[in-house]
Amino acid sequence: MASLSISMKVNGETVGPMDIPEYTSMLDFLQEYLNLTGTKLGCGIGVCRACEVIVEDDNGGLQTLRTCINNVGRFNGSNVTTVEGHAQRNADGKIESLSPVQEAFLRHFSFQCGWCTPGFVNAATVLIERLKKNPVAKDKIEATIDESLGKHICRCTGYVRYFHAVRDVIESTPGLVKEGD
Repeated sequence: MASLSISMKVNGETVGPMDIPEYTSMLDFLQEYLNLTGTKLGCGIGVCRACEVIVEDDNGGLQTLRTCINNVGRFNGSNVTTVEGHAQRNADGKIESLSPVQEAFLRHFSFQCGWCTPGFVNAATVLIERLKKNPVAKDKIEATIDESLGKHICRCTGYVRYFHAVRDVIESTPGLVKEGD
């Protein structure tokens, strides 16, 4: 079987170079080679988005990519953040604080089974980072959240709590909503 030489940063840590079988999905790479099991396999065909991770582009912008339908080679040379990479940790690796999105999801009890939560956390984080550069008008908050999270599938909560949590983060973080709107 052919292999690929893979190098990337995952959650701030350099990974590789390492040889990986050519047809390995990014999801399998994260779980089987890096023991990062927070990224979930939901549907396996890229529809539910539970498997989304954050990838930084060459200009420092962030986007989400689905890992169940993308080969690990697509991520070669990338800076990737999984759901495990959001919390602040001390030198011993112990969690000291959660991200604002994670905190909001807990406050709003946004999840039940939690299977889809990693994808929601990553998509909401990308949205918040985007709004730091391009704030949203107050009357466009709901549509903006729907645009970012609306394609995610959750079989438990009915989405309302995720949307409320993200709206809470947007409205309570200075600079994310345009002044005067």
